[in-house]
Amino acid sequence: MNAPLAGLHALVTGAGTGIGAAIATALAANGARITLLGRHRDALEAHAATLPASAEALVVLADVADEPAVATAFAAARERHGELAILVNNAGASISKPLAALDRETWDEILRVNLTGSYVCARAAIPAMAAAQNGRVVNIASTAGLVGGPYIAAYAAAKHGVVGLTRALAAEFGKKGVTVNAVCPGFTETSMLDRTLDRIERTTGRTEEQAAQALLARNPLGRFVRPAEVASVVAWLCRAESAAINGQAIVVDGGEVAR
Repeated sequence: MNAPLAGLHALVTGAGTGIGAAIATALAANGARITLLGRHRDALEAHAATLPASAEALVVLADVADEPAVATAFAAARERHGELAILVNNAGASISKPLAALDRETWDEILRVNLTGSYVCARAAIPAMAAAQNGRVVNIASTAGLVGGPYIAAYAAAKHGVVGLTRALAAEFGKKGVTVNAVCPGFTETSMLDRTLDRIERTTGRTEEQAAQALLARNPLGRFVRPAEVASVVAWLCRAESAAINGQAIVVDGGEVAR
């Protein structure tokens, strides 16, 4: 069996559904032992049950921006699977509001989950990786981390921050054997996309198909990204042959940002 990540411990945040679940599946298929971290036990356990026995899937609960909770979850993960070799910061949240309606509480929450959560988990994982002179960190950012857009000021600011964090950590830890990269998906077939389409329908009176076509208007492929396509890039970044890839923001969007 081709298992390039065999023996390696991978922890994925926000791993119960969507892109996070697809990433856990891809890493398990590459032979890694998997820890699934999130806030909703039912979703995490349901996905853990789909992974192969070789993954020895472990579910741990934590809010990624809660440092004590993350420390407890990481300790449980290490007790089961040993030190982390791979961290995927996938947990995130989005909201669409015009600036006038973007209250401070919402702003703080979007940055807390997307940016502070990535910082907290990276800080919990990277020192031991650096000591071992080996590790992979992949931050799931977004095309909104590279370009702006109306009504997504908080989300774009947070994801731009994730890309900046990625580059800074890559520069700091590359010489210690730890690579840090970001993957930037475009509109992907997840519940987050469903909420976006629903909002467009409610606010514009468009049908679901019309809402989808509005989002796809600048996409050369003419379709949304699939979670497994994002996951395959993450798995590739974690493999030995990708050791020279560091500090990059790799776009998976069908060519939308390129236009």
